[in-house]
Amino acid sequence: MAKKKAAAKEHSVKDRLVALYQLQSIDSEIDRIHTIRGELPLEVQDLEDDVAGLETRLGKFEEEIAELEKKISEKKYSIQDSLDLIKKYEGQQSNVRNNREFDALSKEIEFQGLEMQLAEKHIREFRAGIEGKSEIIESSKELFEERKHDLVHKKKELDDIIKETEKDEKLQLKKSKAAEAAIEDRLLTAYMRLRKNARNGLAVVPVLRDACGGCHSKIPPQRQLDIKTFKKIIACEHCGRILVDTDIMEA
Repeated sequence: MAKKKAAAKEHSVKDRLVALYQLQSIDSEIDRIHTIRGELPLEVQDLEDDVAGLETRLGKFEEEIAELEKKISEKKYSIQDSLDLIKKYEGQQSNVRNNREFDALSKEIEFQGLEMQLAEKHIREFRAGIEGKSEIIESSKELFEERKHDLVHKKKELDDIIKETEKDEKLQLKKSKAAEAAIEDRLLTAYMRLRKNARNGLAVVPVLRDACGGCHSKIPPQRQLDIKTFKKIIACEHCGRILVDTDIMEA
């Protein structure tokens, strides 16, 4: 690899520009394939996130309902305990020795009655909570099924497109790696950086109608002459893209 890179440095400016332009053409074809797939990969990812989110939400609500049902059971046991105590205290009232003991038991009976009322109030609140969450679960389940259906459809659509294009993409990726190997590290790094920052992925562009083929800024005549005669590698002063003469497109 080091020998191959060293050899690349000995190539003429024209050879280096031809290699860069060929790499750009290959990468542009890969970009075209990705464009054919369009927004489908992102749509699939969004749907997968939605399905996972809804599944988590449903699980959370079901756990909350289970917790409320557990609390209702606890309150029912509490009511039964209060009923048992009231029965016990009422029985004891028949055997009291004085009014003070009778009043004390009456207060305990009254307290247990209040405890029952409070427990019944909590049960009503818990049941209202279950009803509200159950309604949310039903609507969420409907949405969950819709999203799952959409996800299956979109995945199939994406899989079909990938099957149609993956052979060509693999071929172009192989060509791209081979083309990269013929370009020196410094130029390749600059090319990759330009591609990453360019909206359309174009790092190498021809001069068209006296202007940069990327940003369409005018190129001075002297710089156009330097580009045409391959004196050196020249970048657009405005967008930084590497400029080539249209003749190179036929090379």
